[in-house]
Amino acid sequence: MSNDVLIRLENVTKKYGDGDAAAVNNLTLDVHRGEVLVLVGPSGCGKSTTLRLINRLIEPTSGTLYLNGEDVTSMNPSLLRRKIGYVIQQVGLFPHRTIAENIATVPKLLGWDKGKIAHRVDDLLDLVGMDPDTYRGRYPKELSGGQAQRVGVARALAADPDVLLMDEPFGAIDPITRDRLQNEFLRLQQDLKKTIVFVTHDIDEAIKMGNRIAILREQSEIAQLDTPEAILADPADEFVENFLGSGAILKSLTLMKIADTELHQVPVFKAPVMRDKAIETLQDSEDSTSILLDADDKPLRWLDLAALNRTSQPIEKSGRPISVDLQPEDTLQDALTAMLQSSVGLAAVTDRKGKYLGCCTIESLAKLLVEQGAGK
Repeated sequence: MSNDVLIRLENVTKKYGDGDAAAVNNLTLDVHRGEVLVLVGPSGCGKSTTLRLINRLIEPTSGTLYLNGEDVTSMNPSLLRRKIGYVIQQVGLFPHRTIAENIATVPKLLGWDKGKIAHRVDDLLDLVGMDPDTYRGRYPKELSGGQAQRVGVARALAADPDVLLMDEPFGAIDPITRDRLQNEFLRLQQDLKKTIVFVTHDIDEAIKMGNRIAILREQSEIAQLDTPEAILADPADEFVENFLGSGAILKSLTLMKIADTELHQVPVFKAPVMRDKAIETLQDSEDSTSILLDADDKPLRWLDLAALNRTSQPIEKSGRPISVDLQPEDTLQDALTAMLQSSVGLAAVTDRKGKYLGCCTIESLAKLLVEQGAGK
């Protein structure tokens, strides 16, 4: 087995009854160190069953499972699971335990001392963007869906496992929060470099999240296993084409980040603003829209000439509020969605502290797509 392979399923089959068809049939699959391998396919194809076979929540009928070259089919399943983080759609937090106690579940089982556990809990809450002082003593019922999912990820990372298994972890969350959590997780993975097997039924999520994608037919038969770029460019057969659906170009937007494109600079004003000067500046610009920033350079409002000429209200209350801003690690799919929803056809981009960097435009997005197409 190659040193690059951390997990191997070798001729693995799972049957639930003697006369039943196999849920997973003779599956051989390698998962490389540090990659996100996404299992995607229609409902009932066996992708979640495959995931649960890896940490032996269910036992294979036949075949062998390897972790870091070791046959784990004879290992104590409980000991195996303590080496593997597991995140599910409904999170599964213990309702009677605080957030800190939930995150500490596996470290306690491993016998860590209280000081080490407390430090790890705070580090993980920071890592997933939740203030430890605010959240460590709360209970799951006091969290939003997105916050609960972040805690679920923190709990899975608590004992610093090499492997994470994620079964539709963002599936039950509203689309905006889902996009944010996906982007946050990809940012974390750049630093953590965990080996992740990720299950989804959503091909767009698979393309966004995976270094490689395994598209599965029934019984976890692999229809195609490759990078997202390769699958979009050259589907293996009609089944894969149908599963991908139409709009391969739009799907490719999830592979590119805002950081890959050139930001457009519209006129910007910082409160307080001299009305005459602002009008003159915008009239001399090729843009029809400007941005009002607050004292910390965070975008507040879109201002056009009509808003600036409206003397019945202060400039700080004129125009339209900027309700959504993007960050460089967000995808071009996120940018397109924001632009289509924006009242001005632009999307403001900020750094992680909210400081304005520039705007995404339809023109810059189209230019990048043309350049990508020319480079193929």
